[in-house]
Amino acid sequence: MSGLRLVTAGESHGPAELCVLEGVPAGLRVEATSIDRDLARRQRGYGRGGRMDIERDCVRILAGVRLGRTLGTPVCLLVENRDHDSWRPSMQPEPEEGWIVDAVTVPRPGHADFAGMAKYDTGDARDILERSSARETVGRVAAGSIARLLLAEVGVEVRGFVRSLGGVGLSIDFPGLDAAEVDWASVDTSECGCPDPAVEREMKDLVDSARLSGESLGGVFEIWAWGMCPGVGGFASVGDRLDGRLMGAVGSIPAIKGVEIGMGFAAADLPGSGVHDPFHAGLGAVVRPTNRAGGLEGGMTNGMPLILRAAMKPIPTLMKPLASVDLRDGSEVSAHKERSDVEAVAAARVVGEAMVALELASAYLEKFGGDTVGQFRSSVHVYEAGLEERGLWRRS
Repeated sequence: MSGLRLVTAGESHGPAELCVLEGVPAGLRVEATSIDRDLARRQRGYGRGGRMDIERDCVRILAGVRLGRTLGTPVCLLVENRDHDSWRPSMQPEPEEGWIVDAVTVPRPGHADFAGMAKYDTGDARDILERSSARETVGRVAAGSIARLLLAEVGVEVRGFVRSLGGVGLSIDFPGLDAAEVDWASVDTSECGCPDPAVEREMKDLVDSARLSGESLGGVFEIWAWGMCPGVGGFASVGDRLDGRLMGAVGSIPAIKGVEIGMGFAAADLPGSGVHDPFHAGLGAVVRPTNRAGGLEGGMTNGMPLILRAAMKPIPTLMKPLASVDLRDGSEVSAHKERSDVEAVAAARVVGEAMVALELASAYLEKFGGDTVGQFRSSVHVYEAGLEERGLWRRS
């Protein structure tokens, strides 16, 4: 069976961001308002820049949905860039006779500018920075919203929160077995995406200080997914392994420099008895008192909640720029400066949720198939019933 296939397009100050999502079964209820909610979550966050005051992202469903339900054909979504009008003619697709565009020739350390200019043999970093901008993630979040709706049909939910920002973080140990341990209501109301109001105040103070000093900040966000049955994914080939797919998907988000599942790197410092999760006989099903594996073993879901963390580096555009070189003449100058955020970890966690939802939904479709949502849901339910009958898993 095939899974989901996503293609996105668009430049940060171009006319629009688009995505095409293939493989969505027919009959899934989709409304623009549900996608807009996730797009709005991506725009929120303490420390965001002036771009968020300009854009009010709203999706237009162009194809694949009729009367509020998917058709089984590719779904095409469009989000207009309101700031595009102020960037004409330098960012319009059509050439303008007599117009001379000022090239960006000073790359920013930590950005895609320099490597991209080398890759595409261009003397203008704007050819690179417009697409490598985090604005590209709009299409991912829009598509991820549809993946969430599909997962909800089989009882799977995906949520995330910010664990740390600029070194200020939650003091709680590695979380346990139940997603209810996280105060998701506080996460939803927090400007920093943090479940602890006291820690959020510290984060805001740090952001204010960084803004005054012209600095930027990074942090760590954590994604949870629960309601998954064991056996989704695989171990037989490289492409089957769901842990690798999830780490690659989340690692592809701009500015992400590390991804770990479960105990992650901490597991390397402990003996096996302190890392692996023992099995016990429960009431009608095998149970586990710990979830150090983070819901994945051998490239497959194991019936426990997925717990994944990602480290986001500080944003490379600084209001007090680092040293760079003007590639026109080789002179040493300060790096190019664009309008930017102080931090965007809370926003990145929404993108992380989208990427996890897309990979999980794709893996579910690969295993269970179905041309319609009803067929897909029925296949999952039959499989889960078989697991329960054999005492391997029970939906809580």
